[in-house]
Amino acid sequence: MLETYVAADKRIRCSWCQSTPQYTHYHDNEWGYPVTDDQRLFEKICLEGFQSGLSWLTILVKRENFRAAFANFDFNQVAKFAEDDAERLLQDAGIVRHRGKINATINNAKRALEVIQEFGSLAHYFWQFEPKRDESMATEFMATCEESIALSKDLKKRGWKFVGPTTMYAFMQAMGMVNDHSQECEMNNKAKELRAELIRP
Repeated sequence: MLETYVAADKRIRCSWCQSTPQYTHYHDNEWGYPVTDDQRLFEKICLEGFQSGLSWLTILVKRENFRAAFANFDFNQVAKFAEDDAERLLQDAGIVRHRGKINATINNAKRALEVIQEFGSLAHYFWQFEPKRDESMATEFMATCEESIALSKDLKKRGWKFVGPTTMYAFMQAMGMVNDHSQECEMNNKAKELRAELIRP
């Protein structure tokens, strides 16, 4: 079973979020809740790429710095970043200074524009990979699924970087394409309700 804990405020939450207030806030207000806004989707997929090999807390505490560095993840703007922008970002101590990940974000902004041209929106493209299973009934924490593997493969074919299957499953969780809150977690019903109300792109 997915583990839960009773917090100081007497609310039952998924155990993974108990270590820091940042995790708790993210868990309560974002994780597992569906997103269809293209700019927010681009932010989430980029931040999951930056998280690769690091703790998610590292990304959360730097998120506002990432937004400032990457034009609030406006892919139209990031796609115009040049080599001097990449070099500038490598000197920005407020973000993760990893050349490959910085270059991948700029590259992925250009690829995002191509996806939008083909599918009309990032949301329409991403949501077609929504797992058909009842993910809210999961009994163990997953790292990948058939659909995250398929999404990763398709994105790589389209030239995206830092979009491995595990990263894409974390992205699916972050954007609410799957609801992996424990059945006992008080946020599970909220995630279910939001997903039930969602008009898929």
